[in-house]
Order: sequence, then structure tokens, then C-alpha cells
Amino acid sequence: MIKNIFFSTIVLLAFVGCSDEDSIDVTVYNPELSIVQNLDNEVTVLNIVAQVGVTPFYGLEYGGGFIFHINETSGTALVATDYSNAGIFAWGDIFDLDTNSIIGSGLENTQQIVNGNANDNSATGVEHVGDYAFKTVQDLDYKNFNDWFIPSKDSMQAIYDNLHAIGMGDFNENLTYWTSTKVGYAPFVMNFNISWGGVALPGLCTNANGIMIVREL
Repeated sequence: MIKNIFFSTIVLLAFVGCSDEDSIDVTVYNPELSIVQNLDNEVTVLNIVAQVGVTPFYGLEYGGGFIFHINETSGTALVATDYSNAGIFAWGDIFDLDTNSIIGSGLENTQQIVNGNANDNSATGVEHVGDYAFKTVQDLDYKNFNDWFIPSKDSMQAIYDNLHAIGMGDFNENLTYWTSTKVGYAPFVMNFNISWGGVALPGLCTNANGIMIVREL
């Protein structure tokens, strides 16, 4: 009888223990796990931000790149990585176009530039023949992701401030990178050499430059 009671107690404890473990919601922030592990568990960015703030996110390698910006309203994050191993690329057709500079506008900017290249720009600009930066990135399948775009001017500044300036990321100081921000015929470009101080400056569409790619988590 005593043996039966002992055996039943052990079985009950084992059952309760398993039930408690199964009831743990991994989608709720767990301070014993890293930010990346919490993200892998599909804990939302805003849930994690509420516990640790945004700064610990910067420089984490995730989703194909390095996290450089957190939108605390939408709960989205932006990651960036260098794509200069593929070489340098031309801007594309030269034509009059204004695109946005704010963080997160790169996706729309990239699409606008690709759309503009689909037109005949020979009358008021210059037609480009061959591969060019924005179509290359729009068609890119890299690190198992196919939603890359070229960052805007302000995104480039955030990449510099939140990654490169603190020794994070994988960016080439010997290259000038395109941004997707353009005013008229002047695109903005960024060099990650410390002498530039992380400032995007007007460049020339006739140049060939490196590509920085960005995607949204």
C-alpha cells in the first residue's frame, strides 16, 4: 500500500512538472535569454524594448544584417549589411527625381528609382545600359532574404552612428556607398571613413559606388 502511494506521488509530480513546463509562453520576454534568443522565440521587438530599451539591440547580427534602428511606434527593426563583395555599381539612368531622406523610406525610394529607370530618360537625362545598383538590390536574394533595399540618407546616418561609430557592422571605409535619397539630379552618398564624420553628401550619378543593403524585420 505504501509502495503504491509512493509510486502514485512520483507519477503525479512528474505530470505536474511537465504541465508547468508546457504552459510556459516562450513568446513572452525571458530575461534569462539573449535578445536574439527572445527574437527567435517570436517575442515582439516592443516587448523586448519595454524591458531593456533600444540601445542593446544595436550591433546585434540578426535577420541577415546588423540591427541599427528600432521604430518604437511600429515595433519594427532595420538591419544593414555590406554588399561590396559583389563590386561597385552604377546609379542607373540619370533623371530628375526627388526621393525621401527619413529613416525607413529606402524601400519606397528604391522602387521609385527602379520605376524611373523603366522610362525612356534620353530626352532629359541619360539612359544607362547594363546592371545598376537599385535593380540589382531589388532582385537580390541574399542570406536567405529577398526584401533588401538601399537605405535612405537618414538611415545611413543611423547606420554610422549606431553601428560603425561604436565598432560594429561590416562596412568598408575605403568605399563610398550609394544612398537612395536624391534631390533633382544629385544623389546622396556616404563614406564610412571617420574623416567624413558620418555625413551623407551630394554625389554624382555618373560614378560607380558600393552598395549597402537594408531590410526590415
